[in-house]
This record gives sequence, structure tokens and C-alpha cells, in this order.
Amino acid sequence: MNLHDEIPTLDASKLNGLVAAAQNAALSAYNPYSKFAVGCALLTKKGNIYCGCNIENASYSVTICAERVAASQAILHRDLEWDSMVVVSPERVSVCGICRQFLHEFAPQLRVWSGYLDNFQLVGPTLMQEMLPAAMTLARKPASPQS
Repeated sequence: MNLHDEIPTLDASKLNGLVAAAQNAALSAYNPYSKFAVGCALLTKKGNIYCGCNIENASYSVTICAERVAASQAILHRDLEWDSMVVVSPERVSVCGICRQFLHEFAPQLRVWSGYLDNFQLVGPTLMQEMLPAAMTLARKPASPQS
């Protein structure tokens, strides 16, 4: 897909389902320092939804974002073809740089919407490759046989 092509969207019921799943995930956020809950729902091309919430730590650099929690669950289940993601928070925020690089590794064509915890208003979709046009990439080595 060319960056200037129109990005296909999801039908309203699927998109609303992702918003609701992300809002529900935010309820599990561990955020004792910021009190800023973030929820994420990742839809794979198989139709599975993986959710995540932000998990803070007193050592801020080890805090993990909701987007990487959701993506890590998809990776754990070997569901690596990602279609769409919704991220919600009290104030609409954009995916952070670390998460952009992490997500781009697996799905440069990922469609991303951002929204709120308390309503279904969204901004997007935006393609991950538009969010991180100069992503770091390396040549991948063939997978080794599993034991």
C-alpha cells in the first residue's frame, strides 16, 4: 500500500468491539505513579483480539506500555499477522516511539486508532509505517528449527 492511498477502515461493529476491549483492558492498568490508565486492543488477521494495559514501575524505564503488552500476547500465541489496533486513555495520546519501533518490526501496515476511556470517539486510522517512516530494520536470519 502506498502511503498516499486511502487506508481501508474496519466496519463499525468490529471497531467498536476493539474500543470496548481496549477500554476494558485499561481497567487492569497498574499505574500507581501517574494514575494514567492506557488500554490497547490488537486485532489479528485471524480475527483474534489481544489486549494490554500499561504497567508502571518505580524504575520508570522498565514501565511497559499497553501496546507492547497486547503485541507480546499475540507473539506468545504465534499470531503474527496484525490488522488493527485501538489505544485508549483519559486524554487521547499517540503511540510512543518505543512502541512504534516494536510494532513496526511485525506490522508496518498495522492500522492504528487512538481514543478515550469514556467514549467511542477515535482518531485514525494511521498506518504504522506513517507513524515511523524511518524505522530501524535489519535483515532477518532464517528461523532455527524448534527443538
